[in-house]
Amino acid sequence: MSEEKKHQEPEPGAHAGPQGGSPDPAGQQPDKAESVQDRDAVVDVEQLQQELEQTREKMLRIAADADNFKKRMEREKEKMLKYAGEEILRELLTTVDNLDRALEQGKKEGGDAGKKLEALLEGVDLTRKGLMSVLDRFEVTPIDSVGKPFNPDEQDALTMEASDEVPANHVLREFAKGYRFKDRVLRHAQVVVSSGPPEKPEE
Repeated sequence: MSEEKKHQEPEPGAHAGPQGGSPDPAGQQPDKAESVQDRDAVVDVEQLQQELEQTREKMLRIAADADNFKKRMEREKEKMLKYAGEEILRELLTTVDNLDRALEQGKKEGGDAGKKLEALLEGVDLTRKGLMSVLDRFEVTPIDSVGKPFNPDEQDALTMEASDEVPANHVLREFAKGYRFKDRVLRHAQVVVSSGPPEKPEE
């Protein structure tokens, strides 16, 4: 065989070039890896979208529950404000019943007028005690004013009078009693304030 043929014929076992022969297996490995990565990326995106949708649905449910709770609380608040005095009014009905009974006793015909008046006064006194008991249960208490220093936060002075017994700027007597509701003044007492001993006329 000539030297030219030796150089032209491929050596046994030699790999074919890019244009002929069997493909290089090592050359396709990067393509397969990229395909697997793309498929995994698609799966990850779909999973994230699904989780995002689930989270969105949960947030919508939570928002709806919160809105329903808020509306329910507002209805309860309106109901409480509307009927806030129901309990004390129910208690006061007993006082009205007692007053009716006292008046019926006083209106009965016949009998001693003095005894009828005494029974009427006794019934009114018992009714008043019952009413004060109701007020006390609701933390409504009277303000003691007579003989105490005048306090404009609790009392309204209607006038001033001289007094030998009550010091100046002290409450001489009450026209209307004041009351507190818990720690607040419910009604100021209407009082007469002492101006001190009367001035003695000059001799």
